[in-house]
Amino acid sequence: METLSFRIAFRTLLSCRIARAYYPLFKRQKSSTTKSDFRDRSLYKYFVDFQTRWRDNDVYSHVNNAVYGEWIDSIVDMYLIEKCSLDPLKSPLLSFIVSSHCNYYSPISYPSKIAAGLFVKRIGKSSVDYCVGIFENRRSEQASVVGGFTHVFVDRINNRPQPFDDEMKKQFLSISHINH
Repeated sequence: METLSFRIAFRTLLSCRIARAYYPLFKRQKSSTTKSDFRDRSLYKYFVDFQTRWRDNDVYSHVNNAVYGEWIDSIVDMYLIEKCSLDPLKSPLLSFIVSSHCNYYSPISYPSKIAAGLFVKRIGKSSVDYCVGIFENRRSEQASVVGGFTHVFVDRINNRPQPFDDEMKKQFLSISHINH
């Protein structure tokens, strides 16, 4: 009986020692900003208007979550093409999405006109974190949805991370809150 108790105690101790090393990964990070901090329209620097379509609604009579992803992707691509001279078919750099997120605060339904706003949260050597707010009826001061993603720019030939040029960085800085 003593041996069985010892084995159970030993396994418990061992499990705790192993799990302890990973505890920070499971613990919620405390942040100086909250998700709702990114709902304020004044944070966004570049806007594109979209019209909802009948087919955007799902069976619950509001815009399906996949459509928000399309709008988020579209505004970023529009900015890259319009302001950064990125040609998706010919540019030496490609942009790969390596992570994405979306937080929903209030539903939007057809028919609505929306404004998608964009700003840059972080600029790395070959990566950029974008934040997109979706504002209903183009006048709302609080985003109904806040999402975004991280792009890593890679060389078209070998798909390895590649730093973007100074002009592209300048364009990212123009819509960021990063101190220049």
